[in-house]
Amino acid sequence: MSRNSASPPTGSPAAVSDTGADSALTHGLKQRHLSMIALGGVIGAGLFVGSGAGIAAAGPSIIIAYTVSGLLVMLVMRMLGEMSAANPASGSFSVHAERAIGPWAGFTAGWAFWVLLCVAVGLEGIGAAKIVTGWLPGTPEWAWVALFMVVFLGTNLASVKKFGEFEFWFATLKVVAITLFLVLGVLAILGVLPGTDAPGTENLSGAGGFMPNGAEGLVIGLLASVFAYGGLETVTIAAAESENPVRGVAGAVRTAMWRIALFYVGSMAVVVTLVPWDDPKVVEVGPFYAALDHLGIHGAAEIMNVVILVALLSAMNANIYGASRMACSLVGRGQGPKRLGRISSGVPRTAVLVSSVFGFLCVLLSYWRPDDVFPWLLNMIGAVILVVWIFIAVSHLILRARLERVAPELLVVRMWFFPFLTVVALLAMAGIFFLMLRQPDTRDQLLATGVMTLVLCAVGVVRQRRAAAVSG
Repeated sequence: MSRNSASPPTGSPAAVSDTGADSALTHGLKQRHLSMIALGGVIGAGLFVGSGAGIAAAGPSIIIAYTVSGLLVMLVMRMLGEMSAANPASGSFSVHAERAIGPWAGFTAGWAFWVLLCVAVGLEGIGAAKIVTGWLPGTPEWAWVALFMVVFLGTNLASVKKFGEFEFWFATLKVVAITLFLVLGVLAILGVLPGTDAPGTENLSGAGGFMPNGAEGLVIGLLASVFAYGGLETVTIAAAESENPVRGVAGAVRTAMWRIALFYVGSMAVVVTLVPWDDPKVVEVGPFYAALDHLGIHGAAEIMNVVILVALLSAMNANIYGASRMACSLVGRGQGPKRLGRISSGVPRTAVLVSSVFGFLCVLLSYWRPDDVFPWLLNMIGAVILVVWIFIAVSHLILRARLERVAPELLVVRMWFFPFLTVVALLAMAGIFFLMLRQPDTRDQLLATGVMTLVLCAVGVVRQRRAAAVSG
């Protein structure tokens, strides 16, 4: 029997899982799907659009901000990769949190992430619709969002293979676009691109220096960069439906370092070297457009609009998938309504439908209640990814020690310098929480996320105690 099909030994850390739900899902994702999902997962709309605000705040020191936050993400992904390779599950970190800490932790991490993904689906739909209505003025935004929802609802309802094919080609387009940008940027920096002069270090050291707004600007840039990395976790969810989950997770995690360094840190370095950080275009139309426009590339705005549209649609597709699998996993472990976990032809179709409807409801709220309910909803999910990362790190501290005692052969991927770097990551997350409290723009997000997390924790604890009382 192969390593991937072997059942975990009774009493091992892998014994508590969502294998019931996972066994009913099909394993239709090929290695090429998983590899491209992992590769494309680091190239999101947050990089193309959201990075502009970070550059405006931090100036050229945004390179440091993305490097620091990138190192933290590498540690988180390494921890998650270690646990997911040892115990592949569609519930990913929610399953690990339940095994390590208790059912209430799995409940909290899983449902918080589900809410985050569903709201993100709506936000990405709105962003994509704005681009299309720019090309076709007069058409209603909500109708385009509805169309995108129907398309991705169809791909996710059909089969996991259909989802994988869509993500494969979406990710391919994103990777090609960012690679071409980096190649053109490096050639321009070296002064070998026709029609351009080498900028030297003028944009890095001029207009206030490398850190023009001081430590405060760097902090704002750091906070902006942290949330640009969201979405990397999807590959560990998708791995449970791949042909070889262990190899898929291990490969994705081991290449995370160069992908983050190349796509995020590399692109920020190219932008701030080519374009003055205080150029209004960096915020108004985005840093990538500003850089392409600076290079005299005709149609730069439309090129970037197409790339951003692809990134948004890719994120919509991936988030509907991730939300449905997380919900299915939670239900399979008795952490949600049973109807939500129904699986038909290897697809959790009810979970796909409910997740999509919740996402579209968020879109409608942006029109119906734009001044109260919708901003509250956005604040509520503002720091969820940090909450998830904390659950990952705490789970890793517990499960790694347990695995080494009970089943060391499952440690296919190993966290570096355990437990030192895991503790360092936890301290870094605590530091980010402190920085968020200091900033007025992020304080409300942190407080709203904190309230939602505490409510979920309370519900999870009550459910856990009731289950214990019934079984006792």
